[in-house]
Amino acid sequence: MRKQILVTNDDGIGADGLRKLVEIACRFGDVTVVAPDAQRSAASHHCIFNRKLLLRACDFGLAGAKAYTLDGTPADCVRVGIFAAAETRPDVVLSGINHGYNISSDIQYSGTVGAALEAAFLGVPAIAVSYGNPEFRATDIVDRFLPALLEEYMEKPLPAHQVWNINIPDCPAEACRGIRRNTVMQTEHFYDDQYLKEDAGEGAWLITNIAERIWQGAENSDLDAVLHQCISVGTVTNLT
Repeated sequence: MRKQILVTNDDGIGADGLRKLVEIACRFGDVTVVAPDAQRSAASHHCIFNRKLLLRACDFGLAGAKAYTLDGTPADCVRVGIFAAAETRPDVVLSGINHGYNISSDIQYSGTVGAALEAAFLGVPAIAVSYGNPEFRATDIVDRFLPALLEEYMEKPLPAHQVWNINIPDCPAEACRGIRRNTVMQTEHFYDDQYLKEDAGEGAWLITNIAERIWQGAENSDLDAVLHQCISVGTVTNLT
Protein backbone atom coordinates (compact mmCIF):
# COMPACT_ATOMS: atom_id res chain seq x y z
CA MET A 1 0.00 0.00 0.00
CA ARG A 2 1.37 3.39 -1.01
CA LYS A 3 2.10 5.78 1.81
CA GLN A 4 1.39 9.46 2.28
CA ILE A 5 4.85 10.93 2.85
CA LEU A 6 5.83 14.42 3.99
CA VAL A 7 9.42 15.44 3.21
CA THR A 8 11.31 18.41 4.63
CA ASN A 9 14.87 19.49 5.42
CA ASP A 10 16.91 22.33 6.93
CA ASP A 11 19.17 23.11 3.94
CA GLY A 12 16.33 24.66 1.96
CA ILE A 13 14.19 23.85 -1.05
CA GLY A 14 17.11 23.94 -3.49
CA ALA A 15 19.31 21.46 -1.65
CA ASP A 16 20.57 18.43 -3.58
CA GLY A 17 19.98 16.20 -0.56
CA LEU A 18 16.30 17.11 -0.47
CA ARG A 19 15.88 16.27 -4.15
CA LYS A 20 17.57 12.90 -3.66
CA LEU A 21 15.32 12.06 -0.70
CA VAL A 22 12.19 13.03 -2.62
CA GLU A 23 13.29 10.90 -5.60
CA ILE A 24 13.62 7.90 -3.31
CA ALA A 25 10.44 8.66 -1.34
CA CYS A 26 8.37 8.73 -4.54
CA ARG A 27 9.03 4.99 -4.89
CA PHE A 28 7.01 4.34 -1.74
CA GLY A 29 4.08 6.72 -1.94
CA ASP A 30 2.58 10.12 -2.67
CA VAL A 31 4.94 12.86 -1.57
CA THR A 32 4.31 16.35 -0.26
CA VAL A 33 7.39 18.52 0.14
CA VAL A 34 7.35 21.47 2.52
CA ALA A 35 10.86 22.89 2.85
CA PRO A 36 12.33 26.19 4.06
CA ASP A 37 12.68 28.85 1.40
CA ALA A 38 16.32 29.37 2.45
CA GLN A 39 19.07 27.76 4.51
CA ARG A 40 17.85 27.01 8.06
CA SER A 41 20.61 24.79 9.45
CA ALA A 42 21.06 24.68 13.25
CA ALA A 43 17.45 25.80 13.74
CA SER A 44 16.98 22.89 16.15
CA HIS A 45 13.34 22.60 17.27
CA HIS A 46 12.53 26.29 16.93
CA CYS A 47 8.98 27.19 15.83
CA ILE A 48 7.60 30.61 14.83
CA PHE A 49 4.29 31.61 16.40
CA ASN A 50 4.50 35.42 16.48
CA ARG A 51 3.87 36.13 12.79
CA LYS A 52 2.14 34.71 9.73
CA LEU A 53 4.08 32.20 7.64
CA LEU A 54 4.18 32.37 3.84
CA LEU A 55 3.49 29.02 2.15
CA ARG A 56 4.16 29.11 -1.58
CA ALA A 57 3.60 26.35 -4.15
CA CYS A 58 6.60 25.61 -6.34
CA ASP A 59 7.48 23.34 -9.25
CA PHE A 60 9.84 20.69 -7.89
CA GLY A 61 10.11 18.99 -11.26
CA LEU A 62 9.41 15.45 -10.05
CA ALA A 63 6.30 13.49 -10.93
CA GLY A 64 4.40 12.36 -7.86
CA ALA A 65 5.63 15.18 -5.62
CA LYS A 66 3.77 18.34 -4.69
CA ALA A 67 6.13 20.95 -3.33
CA TYR A 68 5.91 24.12 -1.26
CA THR A 69 8.33 26.55 0.30
CA LEU A 70 7.80 28.11 3.71
CA ASP A 71 9.50 31.15 5.21
CA GLY A 72 9.85 29.37 8.54
CA THR A 73 11.94 26.76 10.30
CA PRO A 74 12.13 23.03 9.56
CA ALA A 75 9.82 22.34 12.51
CA ASP A 76 7.39 24.91 11.09
CA CYS A 77 7.52 23.04 7.77
CA VAL A 78 6.40 19.85 9.52
CA ARG A 79 3.55 21.58 11.35
CA VAL A 80 2.34 23.36 8.21
CA GLY A 81 2.80 20.22 6.16
CA ILE A 82 0.68 18.12 8.50
CA PHE A 83 -2.04 20.65 9.23
CA ALA A 84 -2.25 22.76 6.05
CA ALA A 85 -0.33 21.58 3.00
CA ALA A 86 -0.84 17.80 2.80
CA GLU A 87 -4.24 16.72 1.53
CA THR A 88 -4.30 13.79 3.96
CA ARG A 89 -2.42 13.23 7.19
CA PRO A 90 1.05 11.83 6.44
CA ASP A 91 1.89 8.26 7.36
CA VAL A 92 5.54 9.23 7.83
CA VAL A 93 7.80 12.29 7.77
CA LEU A 94 11.25 12.11 6.18
CA SER A 95 13.72 14.88 7.01
CA GLY A 96 16.91 15.46 5.03
CA ILE A 97 19.07 14.42 3.41
CA ASN A 98 21.22 16.79 5.45
CA HIS A 99 24.47 17.98 3.91
CA GLY A 100 26.79 16.81 6.70
CA TYR A 101 26.41 14.51 9.68
CA ASN A 102 23.86 14.86 12.48
CA ILE A 103 25.69 12.91 15.15
CA SER A 104 26.92 13.38 18.71
CA SER A 105 26.14 16.78 20.27
CA ASP A 106 25.37 18.21 16.81
CA ILE A 107 21.98 16.55 17.16
CA GLN A 108 20.73 19.12 19.67
CA TYR A 109 21.28 21.92 17.12
CA SER A 110 20.08 20.08 14.04
CA GLY A 111 17.11 21.44 12.16
CA THR A 112 16.93 18.11 10.33
CA VAL A 113 16.46 16.18 13.55
CA GLY A 114 14.33 18.96 15.04
CA ALA A 115 11.85 18.59 12.18
CA ALA A 116 11.66 14.83 12.69
CA LEU A 117 11.12 15.29 16.43
CA GLU A 118 8.31 17.76 15.75
CA ALA A 119 6.60 15.12 13.63
CA ALA A 120 6.95 12.56 16.42
CA PHE A 121 5.57 15.08 18.91
CA LEU A 122 2.52 15.38 16.64
CA GLY A 123 2.13 11.60 16.47
CA VAL A 124 3.60 10.98 13.00
CA PRO A 125 6.51 8.50 12.65
CA ALA A 126 9.66 10.18 11.36
CA ILE A 127 13.14 9.46 10.04
CA ALA A 128 16.02 11.94 9.88
CA VAL A 129 18.69 11.26 7.25
CA SER A 130 22.16 12.81 6.94
CA TYR A 131 25.13 12.25 4.66
CA GLY A 132 28.67 13.06 5.72
CA ASN A 133 29.64 15.08 2.65
CA PRO A 134 28.61 18.73 3.21
CA GLU A 135 28.69 19.40 -0.55
CA PHE A 136 26.58 16.29 -1.22
CA ARG A 137 28.93 14.70 -3.72
CA ALA A 138 29.67 11.06 -4.62
CA THR A 139 26.24 9.85 -3.57
CA ASP A 140 26.48 6.29 -4.90
CA ILE A 141 26.47 5.13 -1.26
CA VAL A 142 23.13 6.90 -0.78
CA ASP A 143 21.70 5.33 -3.91
CA ARG A 144 22.82 1.85 -2.91
CA PHE A 145 21.76 1.76 0.73
CA LEU A 146 19.12 4.38 1.52
CA PRO A 147 16.09 3.00 -0.40
CA ALA A 148 16.20 -0.31 1.47
CA LEU A 149 16.84 1.43 4.79
CA LEU A 150 13.83 3.69 4.34
CA GLU A 151 11.63 0.78 3.32
CA GLU A 152 12.74 -1.09 6.44
CA TYR A 153 12.54 1.71 8.99
CA MET A 154 9.29 3.24 7.76
CA GLU A 155 7.74 -0.04 8.95
CA LYS A 156 9.55 -0.19 12.32
CA PRO A 157 7.48 1.37 15.10
CA LEU A 158 9.05 3.40 17.89
CA PRO A 159 7.80 4.55 21.29
CA ALA A 160 6.13 7.95 21.38
CA HIS A 161 8.43 10.95 20.79
CA GLN A 162 11.29 8.92 19.30
CA VAL A 163 12.63 9.13 15.74
CA TRP A 164 15.07 7.13 13.66
CA ASN A 165 18.33 8.93 12.89
CA ILE A 166 20.33 7.62 9.90
CA ASN A 167 23.85 8.87 9.15
CA ILE A 168 25.57 7.76 5.97
CA PRO A 169 29.39 7.94 5.90
CA ASP A 170 31.28 10.07 3.42
CA CYS A 171 32.81 7.26 1.40
CA PRO A 172 32.10 5.43 -1.87
CA ALA A 173 29.54 2.64 -1.72
CA GLU A 174 32.16 -0.04 -2.26
CA ALA A 175 34.14 1.25 0.76
CA CYS A 176 31.15 1.11 3.13
CA ARG A 177 31.74 -1.51 5.83
CA GLY A 178 28.10 -2.18 6.57
CA ILE A 179 25.25 -0.91 8.73
CA ARG A 180 25.52 -0.48 12.48
CA ARG A 181 22.03 -0.62 13.95
CA ASN A 182 20.94 0.65 17.35
CA THR A 183 23.92 2.96 17.75
CA VAL A 184 23.77 5.47 20.59
CA MET A 185 24.40 9.17 20.47
CA GLN A 186 27.96 10.07 21.40
CA THR A 187 27.71 12.06 24.63
CA GLU A 188 31.31 13.21 24.99
CA HIS A 189 32.13 16.72 23.78
CA PHE A 190 32.21 16.86 19.98
CA TYR A 191 33.63 20.37 19.77
CA ASP A 192 36.62 22.27 21.06
CA ASP A 193 35.00 25.71 21.19
CA GLN A 194 36.91 28.97 21.12
CA TYR A 195 35.48 32.47 20.91
CA LEU A 196 37.46 35.42 19.60
CA LYS A 197 36.47 38.88 20.81
CA GLU A 198 37.14 42.01 18.76
CA ASP A 199 36.62 45.48 20.17
CA ALA A 200 33.86 47.20 18.19
CA GLY A 201 33.95 50.37 20.31
CA GLU A 202 31.42 51.96 22.64
CA GLY A 203 31.28 48.96 24.94
CA ALA A 204 30.56 46.44 22.15
CA TRP A 205 32.47 43.46 20.77
CA LEU A 206 32.31 41.29 17.69
CA ILE A 207 32.35 37.62 18.72
CA THR A 208 33.61 34.90 16.38
CA ASN A 209 33.20 31.20 17.14
CA ILE A 210 35.97 28.85 16.03
CA ALA A 211 34.98 25.24 16.73
CA GLU A 212 37.15 22.23 15.97
CA ARG A 213 35.43 18.86 15.95
CA ILE A 214 36.88 16.07 18.05
CA TRP A 215 36.81 12.98 15.85
CA GLN A 216 37.00 10.33 18.56
CA GLY A 217 34.04 7.99 18.84
CA ALA A 218 33.05 5.87 21.83
CA GLU A 219 32.23 2.22 21.22
CA ASN A 220 28.77 1.66 19.70
CA SER A 221 28.28 5.39 19.15
CA ASP A 222 26.99 7.08 16.01
CA LEU A 223 30.31 8.88 15.67
CA ASP A 224 32.35 5.69 15.91
CA ALA A 225 30.18 4.10 13.22
CA VAL A 226 30.76 6.76 10.58
CA LEU A 227 34.46 7.00 11.47
CA HIS A 228 34.68 3.30 10.55
CA GLN A 229 32.78 3.94 7.30
CA CYS A 230 29.61 2.28 8.55
CA ILE A 231 26.07 3.57 8.24
CA SER A 232 24.72 4.51 11.66
CA VAL A 233 21.07 3.89 12.53
CA GLY A 234 19.94 4.97 15.99
CA THR A 235 17.15 6.79 17.76
CA VAL A 236 16.70 10.27 19.17
CA THR A 237 14.17 11.05 21.88
CA ASN A 238 12.15 14.24 22.08
CA LEU A 239 12.80 15.57 25.57
CA THR A 240 10.47 18.57 25.35
